[in-house]
Amino acid sequence: MNTPSATGYGLAELDKETRIGGTGIEVQRDIPQIDMSDFFNRRAEIADALWDAATGIGFFQLTNHAIPQTLIDEAFDLSEAFFDLPADVKAQYPLAPGTNAGWEFKEQVRPSTGTADNKESYQITLPRMSKLWPTGEELAGFKATMLEFERANWALGMKVLSCFADKLGFQTDFFTQAHDPLRAQYQSTLRLIHYLGMEDAKPEDFKFWRAGAHTDFDCLTLLHQRPGQGGLQLCPGKDSNGRAIAWTDVPPLPGVITCNIGDMLMRWSDDKLLSNLHRVRMPKPEEYLGPRYSMAFFCQANTDAVLEGPERKYDPMTAHDYIQMRLGANFSKK
Repeated sequence: MNTPSATGYGLAELDKETRIGGTGIEVQRDIPQIDMSDFFNRRAEIADALWDAATGIGFFQLTNHAIPQTLIDEAFDLSEAFFDLPADVKAQYPLAPGTNAGWEFKEQVRPSTGTADNKESYQITLPRMSKLWPTGEELAGFKATMLEFERANWALGMKVLSCFADKLGFQTDFFTQAHDPLRAQYQSTLRLIHYLGMEDAKPEDFKFWRAGAHTDFDCLTLLHQRPGQGGLQLCPGKDSNGRAIAWTDVPPLPGVITCNIGDMLMRWSDDKLLSNLHRVRMPKPEEYLGPRYSMAFFCQANTDAVLEGPERKYDPMTAHDYIQMRLGANFSKK
């Protein structure tokens, strides 16, 4: 049985990221789109499609997912309004080390590049949001909309994870119980992201990345992109071990949510489900150069959940220890 230590496992993942920071090549791949409509009646069919996508190309998109487009649009508008607030206002709601809650500006440093992502972000992790919400005077309606949007993404994520639970031989609600939002140990996170505009950038600025190549350290990521604001590229987990990484553009489409498996679920599945490399490249000269907004929901198991796969390939590890290990490696210390 292969049971590396938690530290060794994390270092191996980070070492992998340090090797994939180059330009690589770009290739076309067909990205599976999975229709989530009539979920409970079509559950077996949807589970088969999700499993095939997750164990094949490794990433997929959800359509007819039941999150209203009006809610998505409102969340995007309020996200943009938040980032338009003066810096001294946003600075009242800082991201504290290890919390994954609050605002940061260019603090996330990717091991793949050694440089900070060209972005700012605001993390919403519900049990840790004391004194981190902007006031109604600063941004009316923000908290109510984001709470509604957070819960809608959680519900969709649990549908997807319940299908993976069935395929892995766990009880259907195994991952739902491990991501219980009513417990203080809840640590799933909604992240609002603002990639800085490049309209006045110098030529040398385009040599960097809006977000360097990385894998997520959650179970499952649900990503909302704004149409017209592209740049996301992915590489299937099964294709990420060589030196010449081949990247595929994932254009933002209305009503479509792009998903990828994270490292936490890869470990929990005994590597049956592979996490996916992804990055956000700089715009090309002929493309839109303005700011880019996206919203990601990270399904991260409650802190006291124990990660142990059905075949026990790895030593048990709590989700708290796993997330702290990854946060410590990805955010600069001030």
